[in-house]
Amino acid sequence: MYSKVISFIKELYGNQEFTPLSVPKFLGKEKEYLNECIDTTFVSSVGKFVDRFEEEIARYTGAGRAVVCVSGTNALHMSLMMAGVERNDEVLTQALTFIATCNALSYIGAYPVFIDVDRSTMGLSPDAVKEWLCKNTEIRNSQCYNRNTGRRVKACVPMHTFGCPVRIGELAQICQEYHIELVEDAAESIGSRYKGQHTGTFGKVGALSFNGNKTITTGGGGMLLFKDKELGDYCKHITTQAKIPHRWEFRHDHIGYNYRMPNINAALGCAQLENLDRYIADKRETAAAYAEFFRNVDGIDFFTEPENCFSNYWLNSVILKDKKAQLEFLQETNDNGVMTRPIWELMTRLPMFENCETDGLKNTVWFADRVVNIPSSVKLEKI
Repeated sequence: MYSKVISFIKELYGNQEFTPLSVPKFLGKEKEYLNECIDTTFVSSVGKFVDRFEEEIARYTGAGRAVVCVSGTNALHMSLMMAGVERNDEVLTQALTFIATCNALSYIGAYPVFIDVDRSTMGLSPDAVKEWLCKNTEIRNSQCYNRNTGRRVKACVPMHTFGCPVRIGELAQICQEYHIELVEDAAESIGSRYKGQHTGTFGKVGALSFNGNKTITTGGGGMLLFKDKELGDYCKHITTQAKIPHRWEFRHDHIGYNYRMPNINAALGCAQLENLDRYIADKRETAAAYAEFFRNVDGIDFFTEPENCFSNYWLNSVILKDKKAQLEFLQETNDNGVMTRPIWELMTRLPMFENCETDGLKNTVWFADRVVNIPSSVKLEKI
C-alpha cells in the first residue's frame, strides 16, 4: 500500500538496506577536540570546552547566559526550580510531549495541568491556555490560583514539538497577564526561531537537549538558557554542587545538584555546533523534498512549519487519515527497512498522569492517532 513512500524515502537516503529515523553526524573537529581532552586529561567537569560551549550557545541563541548540564531532563528540572516552582504548585503544559517534560516537574512535587495543542504547531495552544485560565483561575496577591484545587498555578511549559515553534509570543503575553512564569521546553528546537527570535529565549528560562538523536549531540546533555545573567550564574552554582570556589576547601552554601556536563561531552558539542547551520540547512532541504513528494500522495499530509516560524525540522512528521492507517503505515514501513515511529504515548494515557486535570485535549488526541515520524537524519557526508 505504501510502496511508493518507502521507495522514495530509501532513494532519498541512498538506498540503504535500513534507513534509521535520526542518527548523529560527526563530520567536523569532533575527534580533534576529544583527543585534546584526553591528551590534557581534562575529561571530567572542569575544562575549557565546558565554558566555550556555554558561551557559544548563548551567542548562537541570543540568551543572556547559558548553563550546561548532563541531560535535557536535568535542564528542565532546574529550569522549573529557577522559575520558582515548588511542591504542590501546578504547571500548565501539553500531554503531547516526551515524558521528560512531566518527569521534571514531578521531581519537584508539582502537578501538571494538560492543555490542548494547536493544529498548526502541534504545540501548546495560546487560545486553549487563555480559555482554561479564564474559566478556572483567579489572581490573588499577584499570583494565579486554580479555583478547583486551590493550588497556585506557577508556570507554563510549552514544548516546541519536533523542532516546530509554538505561538510563543502569544503565550508569553498570557503568562505575563496571569502572573505565570514561562519556561520553554526547547529540547528539540535548537536553531528554530519564532519571528526571528530563537526558541528557549522568550521565557524566564528555556531548556535544550543534546541527546544522541538530536540535531546536534554531546552524547547526552542539556543546556539552560537565561535572560537574566545573574540567575544563570546562580543556576551554574547550584548545578555544580553549590561549592564555594576555593583552591582546596570543600564548602557548600546550598543544597546542590551534580548536573555538571563533562568536558569531553562539551568538546563534542563545540565541534557539532560549528556545523549546526549546515545541518539545519540539510534537514530543511530534506523537509522540502518530503513536502513536494507528499503533495501528490492521497491520505498522507506532510507537517510543515506554520507562519512566522523557522523550524529545524528535527523530526519530520506525516499525518495519516486515522488510527487504522497510522498502524498500517508503521507496520509496512518498519517491515521494509524504513524506521518510523508514532508520536509519544500521551501523558494522560500513562498511569502516573492519567488523573491529572485536562481541558479535553481534542487536538492532542487527534494528533496522537495520526502522526508518524519518518527518517530525518542529516544526509551530508562531507564538510
